Amino acid sequence: MTNNEVNPDSKNSIIIEDEYLGERLDRFIVAKIPGYSRGYFQKLIKNGSVTYNGNPCPDPDFRIKPGILEITFSEEKPREILPEKIELDVIYEDKSFLVINKAPGIVVHPAAGNWSGTIVNALAGRGKFFKEKAAGNLRPGIVHRLDKDTSGCLIVAKNSSAHFKLTRLFSARKVEKTYAAITYGVPIKDTERIVTLIGRHPIDRKKMSIVEKNGREAITIYEVVKSGIVDDVSLALLDIKILTGRTHQIRVHLASRKIPVLGDTVYGGHQDFPAPRQMLHAWKISFPHPESDKLIELESPLPCDFQEICDRF
Repeated sequence: MTNNEVNPDSKNSIIIEDEYLGERLDRFIVAKIPGYSRGYFQKLIKNGSVTYNGNPCPDPDFRIKPGILEITFSEEKPREILPEKIELDVIYEDKSFLVINKAPGIVVHPAAGNWSGTIVNALAGRGKFFKEKAAGNLRPGIVHRLDKDTSGCLIVAKNSSAHFKLTRLFSARKVEKTYAAITYGVPIKDTERIVTLIGRHPIDRKKMSIVEKNGREAITIYEVVKSGIVDDVSLALLDIKILTGRTHQIRVHLASRKIPVLGDTVYGGHQDFPAPRQMLHAWKISFPHPESDKLIELESPLPCDFQEICDRF
């Protein structure tokens, strides 16, 4: 196997190049074989299906050294991703990556219950790189994600080199993401920095929650832009920066402050306001270009459903 090809039916070898030395094993594999989740490779590592110079790698946090990795895929094979003609709102594009203004209601990558109609299906129908990578891969080009009902800026890599470099930028916290959120209720503080650990909910494993241990650090900073009353309900518009990218981070953090995202059916509790979806929008993103290191700054305007509620404050 070359560094950019994968055959799930056989043992795959990857020669470790000098530029990747010291990288976490799981992150390195995800970058070299995009299309699979890091959790999938972590399972392979833990069950002995990943070896380094012939010896099993027991820890996903293993820091790679010169040598050869061999990966044996599990018998469970990912489904084939079918190209689909789905229009994408492209904010920016060059030979390395594109940034999409993701519409609410569309899933980023295929998974159980959503094997079609995703951003990845749209990408597979858009270009040669994505179509080829979609053969056996569930996440070609995807370096981060947005929830189904969250709209806004989404970065997609267009080649394997850009995928690896963009992944490292996210890991090094060099990608600045700014969100707009309408909250059900008004914060006590005009601005706040929330720092907690976030992990799986102890009872409902489909949800995330703030935990005391065995979680990952999550940092959210919000600032109130404006607040008001709509149909006798107190609402606020927040400008939010996240310094980490944990699953459901903003939604969990705001819910912990009793100001859940308006329309959030998972963490929002009972809300007396007919929001069409969770009112969360990734409106701005900035990061160094993966090839030139030039600062890229992009914005996505508020969607109509979001703006209509703001105008009623």
